[in-house]
Amino acid sequence: MPPRILIVGAGLYGATCARELHDAGCRVHVIEQRAAPGGNCATRHVPEADCHEHVHGAHIFHTDNERVWRWVQRFARFNGYTHRVKVRHGAQLYSFPINLFTLHQVFGVATPAEAQAVLARERVPIAEPANLEEQALASVGPTLYRLFIEGYTRKQWQRDPRELPADILKRIPVRLDFDDGYFNDRFQGIPVGGYSAMFDRLLAGVRVDFGVDFLRDREHWLARHDHVIYTGPIDAFFDHGHGRLGYRSLRFERELLPLDDYQGSAVVNHTDAAVPCTRIIEHRHFERPEPGRRRTAGHTLITREFPLDGGPGREPYYPVATADNLARLARYQAMAASLVPQVHFGGRLGSYRYLDMHQVIAAALAHVQRVLDTPRHAAVASGIEP
Repeated sequence: MPPRILIVGAGLYGATCARELHDAGCRVHVIEQRAAPGGNCATRHVPEADCHEHVHGAHIFHTDNERVWRWVQRFARFNGYTHRVKVRHGAQLYSFPINLFTLHQVFGVATPAEAQAVLARERVPIAEPANLEEQALASVGPTLYRLFIEGYTRKQWQRDPRELPADILKRIPVRLDFDDGYFNDRFQGIPVGGYSAMFDRLLAGVRVDFGVDFLRDREHWLARHDHVIYTGPIDAFFDHGHGRLGYRSLRFERELLPLDDYQGSAVVNHTDAAVPCTRIIEHRHFERPEPGRRRTAGHTLITREFPLDGGPGREPYYPVATADNLARLARYQAMAASLVPQVHFGGRLGSYRYLDMHQVIAAALAHVQRVLDTPRHAAVASGIEP
């Protein structure tokens, strides 16, 4: 008999595994706690604004992985949207990521050579930055740090930047030309008709049950399946026995406005600490009307995002990769290893990593290949995402 595989969660990782394993002849059953598939990628159509709402924040598909791009296009036609962001600080609007036009707006420079010279003067010589603030000062200097990084960081993480590790910031991209595209990837866009329609096609023909809480009857599900792909929080699987892993969450305020256009851009980041939200999304700008079709809604939908601490009852969005959380994660991963080969922990929550959508798909496809490469009646090879 084909192996019985349970997939816990109908988000992108679970749905990708379900599609591939179902097509390979496995007996696949997906259970999802929410009432619909898609996880945090879910969208819904808002007829008053004639657009699709990104319910859990903006999701732009982008990748340089040609295999992943070809794979995802089996389930959606992408609209060619190119992500461009603006930053508002005080009364001023800036081009972002930092590019030659941004540097012209801030410093008055007009050429790459002038930009390089002003950046060289601005940078603070710190050989080994000890925290996020020092990393920013060494990379771009105090002016750009205060305009684009300091206030946003305080709101996003609810901590002083000097209390955060330098590697959170990593390298700050600074372009010495006028390229204002947010991503460097060759392929990007948003599914025509929204992400939820893409998930309906991903899961077509697969048994999916909604409103099911796996953790309430965990032993029942484990006893009835040869392999379980678990995409929920790894600490919840083990009843938070070593304490809760830290997350940042988000609160969304949506508003339907009687306007054709509110801000002229899909995303405007608000980097001023005095403004409580981190960004405002205007959903209509993610859409590309079909040729010959004009938008006639007369309303626009915006969403303001407010970061807050995660915890019981709050959706976990961003892992807080502090030393204590990583030590706690290692203990959970050791427990997860004892469940190999039956249980595999994958996806953003199962691996406690912030992942872009193309990374989620690539990881899911890799795990499916490991399962399919295993002799039918033997154990699967891996339990935890590397």
